[in-house]
Amino acid sequence: MSKIRKLLQPFARRQDGASAVEFAIVLPVFLMILFGIITFAGYLSLVQSVQQLAAEAARASVGGLSDTERASLATNTIQTQSSNYPFLQPNRLVLVAAATDPTTSTFTVQLQYDASSSFIYSLPSLVPMPSPLIIRSAAIQRGGY
Repeated sequence: MSKIRKLLQPFARRQDGASAVEFAIVLPVFLMILFGIITFAGYLSLVQSVQQLAAEAARASVGGLSDTERASLATNTIQTQSSNYPFLQPNRLVLVAAATDPTTSTFTVQLQYDASSSFIYSLPSLVPMPSPLIIRSAAIQRGGY
């Protein structure tokens, strides 16, 4: 046992490989945090884009006199404005509901977006991803007439 200890003693004092070992331990954690930030920032960008588009459609629908006309205005706004959002694919947007609640006189636009083919879902899955189905709504109160 004493011979082995004497043989390994010079290696115990050396610090040459300590940085490489620390780097090997820290790198995977750093990459997980980095990919987590990138994927969730991309996801939040998609969510914010869908919410903003729903709000624009609700605001555009104010000029309609009936629910049918309001829904038509909302649909036209979604079709024309969706190209302004670089991360959204317009063919994946669906207008789920556009109707007036009779008790509160608010017109609600609800959008659904399937983000499964988005760039963030093609990144390595080092972190758990949220559902690719994004549903957001915006409501606007009708005038006091």
